Amino acid sequence: MSTTLDGRIALVTGAGRGLGREAALSLAQSGAQLALVARSADQLQHTADLIAERGGSAIAIAADISTAAGAESAKSAVEDRLGTPHILVNAAGVFGPLETIAAGDPERWIDTLTINTIGPYRMCRALAAGMVTHGWGRIINYSSAASLHPPGPLVSAYATSKVALNQFTRHLATELAGSGVTANVIHPGDVKTAMWADIRDEAENLGPEGDNYRSWVKWVDETGGDPPAKAADLVLELAADKAAGTTGQFLWIADGLQAPIKSWDPPEDARPW
Repeated sequence: MSTTLDGRIALVTGAGRGLGREAALSLAQSGAQLALVARSADQLQHTADLIAERGGSAIAIAADISTAAGAESAKSAVEDRLGTPHILVNAAGVFGPLETIAAGDPERWIDTLTINTIGPYRMCRALAAGMVTHGWGRIINYSSAASLHPPGPLVSAYATSKVALNQFTRHLATELAGSGVTANVIHPGDVKTAMWADIRDEAENLGPEGDNYRSWVKWVDETGGDPPAKAADLVLELAADKAAGTTGQFLWIADGLQAPIKSWDPPEDARPW
C-alpha cells in the first residue's frame, strides 16, 4: 500500500494483539502517529515497541473502552499527548459464547455486545466531533461475515453484536454526511488470531451440535486462514483521501476465504421508514 498518512493521528482499539496490532503497524508504516488502546498494558507496549523498531511513533493507552470511563480516558489521553485523532479503527472484539439462547449464560451474551458494539459506539461518539472539526476523518469498525450469514444455533451473541455494529455505523455515516468524515464496517477475514483459538476451544467443548463449527475451524486451520495483512490493507485503502466517497458500506478484504455476501443496497431516499 502506498497510502501516505503523514500528519494524521490514528487511534486503534484492540491494538495489543492480532488484527488491531496489524492495523496499527500498517498505519504507522504509512506515516500516521498512533494511539494504541487495549486493556493489556504489556501487549500494548509490545505493539508500541514494534512500531518504534520500524521507525514509527506510537503511544500506549491502557483502557477498557466498553465503559464510559475507559472511553473518556482514551479520548483525553490521545488528545493531551498527540492531538485530536483523524482516524479511528475499532478492532477490539471477542467471539463470545457458542451457546443456545435458552441454555446459555446471559452475562456472557451481554458482555459480547458490550465489547463488540457498545465499545465502538463509545469511541465513535467520543472522537467523531473532533474529526468533524478537522473537516476530515475516517471511522473503520471491524464487523464480520457472521453478521450476514443465515441465522443458526449457538452464535447469536457474536452475530447480533456485529449486526448491531453494522446498523450503527450506517446511521453514523448518515449523520456525518457532508462533514468530510466517513464511517464503514469491514469483514477482516477468517484470521488465526488469539480470538480464533478461543473459537476452537469453544467448538471442541460442544457435542454434536458443534459439528459445523468444528468443520469451520478445521477449514481455516487447513487453509492457514486469511493473512491479517489483508485487513490492514483495507484499512489503509479506507484511510486514504481517495476514499472520501466511500461511507456507510460493508467492505470485504481482497480474495478472502469467504466470498463476499451481499449486504445492503444504498437507500432510495432519506426517509427513516
